[in-house]
Formats: sequence, C-alpha cells, structure tokens
Amino acid sequence: MELREEYNKKYEFFRKITGVAMKVHSKYRYGLLESAYEAAMKYLLEQLGHKVERQVFLPIYWDDVQLDQSYRMDLVIDDNIIVELKAITHIDTSHRRQLWNYMNLTHLPYGMLINFSPDGLYSEWYHRDPTNGIIDKVKLM
Repeated sequence: MELREEYNKKYEFFRKITGVAMKVHSKYRYGLLESAYEAAMKYLLEQLGHKVERQVFLPIYWDDVQLDQSYRMDLVIDDNIIVELKAITHIDTSHRRQLWNYMNLTHLPYGMLINFSPDGLYSEWYHRDPTNGIIDKVKLM
C-alpha cells in the first residue's frame, strides 16, 4: 500500500465522523444549541455501531487530590476520540485550546473540533502523540 493511502486509511474515522456531522448540519442547519447537534450526532453514530458518551465528566487533579473544578467533554467516541462541538460564527485559538487541554488531561489520542456555523460545517482533526504529548493537526493527503 502506498504511504499516502496508508496514512489516509489510518485517519478514515475522522472523515466518517465528519460525514455524520455534515448529515446533521444538512438537516438542522445553523441556529440550534450545541446540545441539539450533540444529541443528533450521538444518535447517528450509535446507529453506525459506535460507542458514544455525551457530556463526559472530566475532573481536575492536583497530584492525587481531586479539585472542586471539572469540565464536560461534549462527546467521547469509542473511548479514544474527543469531539468538541461549537455552534458559533467562527473558531478561534481558545476553542482549539479547550480541545487540546481535554486531550492532554485524558491522554486520549484523537480530538475533533466541529463547528455548526452559519457558513457551513467546519471541522479540524488532531492527534496526540503518546510518547511526547505533542498534538498535531491531521490533514488527509
């Protein structure tokens, strides 16, 4: 198999999840709350056989002590992909950092940022290297 094909096949799941988001966006368009897109994504992904959790509790620790601060991840798919959903005009660095922080706190390898914007669906894909924790943007070739 050619290197490019192998790379694209490795990250094909990103394309499939984005396809589900496109289906949701085609039906609902822009203007709903994130929670509506989240519920539709969960339903459709489960219909495709994925394990999907919504509003996953993410506690914050200082060493071994759980602090009285926590976060909620929009979707976690198949126990290894964090999906952060937005329904805003445009994505900026603070939205990316939110996803990256979730990836670092959980050590999960994959993250997606999906925006149901007035200009159409937008999605970014990320991979976290387990050896050094560096998060890189995934671009299919």
